[in-house]
Amino acid sequence: MDLPVWFEIGSMAVLLIILVADLLLVIKRPHIPSNKESTLWVLFYVALALVFAGLMWWFAGGEYAGQFVAGWLTEYSLSIDNLFVFVLIMSQFSVPRRYQQKVLMVGIIIALVLRGIFILLGAAIIENFLPIFYLFGAFLIWTAWKQAFPGGDHDEDVKQETFIVRLLRRTVDISETYDGSKVRTVVDGKRMFTPMIIVFAAIGVTDLLFALDSIPAIFGITQNAFIVFTANIFALMGLRQLYFLLGGLLDRLRYLHYGIAFILAFIGVKLIFHAMHENEVPFINGGEHIEWVPDISTWMSLGVIIVSMVVATVASLIASARDSRRDESGTPVAAATAVAEEKGTPAVVEQPHADQRD
Repeated sequence: MDLPVWFEIGSMAVLLIILVADLLLVIKRPHIPSNKESTLWVLFYVALALVFAGLMWWFAGGEYAGQFVAGWLTEYSLSIDNLFVFVLIMSQFSVPRRYQQKVLMVGIIIALVLRGIFILLGAAIIENFLPIFYLFGAFLIWTAWKQAFPGGDHDEDVKQETFIVRLLRRTVDISETYDGSKVRTVVDGKRMFTPMIIVFAAIGVTDLLFALDSIPAIFGITQNAFIVFTANIFALMGLRQLYFLLGGLLDRLRYLHYGIAFILAFIGVKLIFHAMHENEVPFINGGEHIEWVPDISTWMSLGVIIVSMVVATVASLIASARDSRRDESGTPVAAATAVAEEKGTPAVVEQPHADQRD
């Protein structure tokens, strides 16, 4: 059973309306959302995704619904990993908290556009070149290794400015301070860009790099372009509220990257198995299909994804609670440093901005 065309068109229209409304809310009312507000928005978007999965089950059956949930959870876990980098970017460029919502929303829009392009390209390549699954699988396994073992130079990799950011600094006039959430301002009668343009550029490059990981990952779960795109939309919706809700908890999720790495490696193996099933490469098994390779079902994939994230989260919280009891000084800096050293990322300790004391 296929998804009805009217369901696909209607779903995209509704999701577009929600995204536009969310964007207008950020533009009209820039503020620091409370924990209650952030929680309600995150629960709303999660409930919306589950309702969407239920409708998909009703109209097209359990297999499509399972593919959507597995894809959504995979992209959601990768999106949470994005938040670690967003925290570092906000800290590096000292973005005032009350304007971070706009930065996050712009980042989400950039991510949607980039992922949409990659989805269309990926679907076209898969349709005409099935051996791409071998490359996708190998790439995800390599990415999983880098995710689990980032190396000692990860701090410098994050802090190092990208080529685009360095190019902006050299080619355009950028003011020394922010002017609210504006991208352009006037200083001494001269129009110039604010540091916000650099932040947007850094977020955009980050989105591009994460899209390179996330799109092959979800194509390992489903080849339905509609499911791939909607799973990405639902994973990104509510991400900015989740950013403020988690706050300092991000540093406590020290084992999250291991859970994500396991998921990526699992999907990479699944992609290679699928490529072997559909094998057309002449020098592999004489170009014939390899039937003895196990077939990993959608529901098995869903189970692995859920268990991996639950185990990584619970282990992180237990370890964080243990360290808190051991920390005799009780200083947040010491706790953040301990987390950063184990995870291999720079410690980010939230400092109050002047705009928060207003």
